[in-house]
Amino acid sequence: MASHNGQHGFYNFLFSSVLRHFDPEDAHHLGAIIIKLAGLPGVRSVKHAFTRSSPELHVQALGLNFETPFGMAAGFDKDVTMVSGLYALGFGHVEVGTLTAHKQPGNPRPRLFRLIEDRAVINRMGFNNGGAAAAVSRLEKLRRHKHRPVIGVNIGKSRVVDVEHATADYVSSAKLLAPLADYLVVNVSSPNTPGLRGLQELTQLEPLLSAVKQESGSTPLLVKIAPDLTDEQLDEIAALAVKLGLAGIIATNTTISRTGLKSDPDKVENIGAGGLSGAPLAARSLQVLRRLRSVVPSEMCIISVGGIETAEQVQERLDAGANLVQGYSAFIYNGPLWAATINRGLKKIARSR
Repeated sequence: MASHNGQHGFYNFLFSSVLRHFDPEDAHHLGAIIIKLAGLPGVRSVKHAFTRSSPELHVQALGLNFETPFGMAAGFDKDVTMVSGLYALGFGHVEVGTLTAHKQPGNPRPRLFRLIEDRAVINRMGFNNGGAAAAVSRLEKLRRHKHRPVIGVNIGKSRVVDVEHATADYVSSAKLLAPLADYLVVNVSSPNTPGLRGLQELTQLEPLLSAVKQESGSTPLLVKIAPDLTDEQLDEIAALAVKLGLAGIIATNTTISRTGLKSDPDKVENIGAGGLSGAPLAARSLQVLRRLRSVVPSEMCIISVGGIETAEQVQERLDAGANLVQGYSAFIYNGPLWAATINRGLKKIARSR
């Protein structure tokens, strides 16, 4: 335990003295190198021995066995290059992507910003990724691994495709990726692709989800929604998910709201557009989870994401009806041992009950 605390303290020192001065996207690429090293076979087996979750944390969801309910949210491993490393660090599932049918560079840099006082991040990455086809061979290779996490694949709309042709664009990605995914996610909630959030309107969402569900066959299909929807909109999407027989809902994506931040308002305004994630999203994400759980059948999977930083918060989401919980932004502030720390905390909570 002391060594974990020592390493955590070292990361805090490293972040506060060095990493915070790096451009956030450059720091992410630097971190990616370390995570990929953690995923190399020899390192992976040693590292996983220290970060492996306990049998009492195993959960069944989506017809799959998860070693821990805690996983990495989409957006961190956009191109399926860090799955083994993230698993070695203690994440029970990794949701890769967002992948689009056409490869795309995303929005111009800078496009990722830290709000350190708020333990938050603003991003307007814009689904930068190498495209669905390029991810196929990496997913095929991962599926051959005996020891691997559950792999979710998150798909979105290509920027070059008009909204009226979005369904065909999503179907094209689903055709390639659904057979290689443990579960598939339709992302209609990122604020960084023009027109994307409009796809949450029922008249557009129903034909889109119907077509993707037909293409994805037996692969469990989920939809990822925004935290900025009204309760009425949440209820409508929940009813649609039930009607179409979706496996679940992921709640929530980033928010366009900037209320209640501690950071200097001028700094926030200068950053400009983008989705806010991290601690300020926690309260709304929990509200949305509770609302959804109250209106969907108990067998429908809800994955709760937004503002998660501690094992207690993960447990709070599970107690509120989430089947699985994801994090992302707090990884930046807590370092590589974050998932292992959460798993240890969950084990402690489980044993105290």
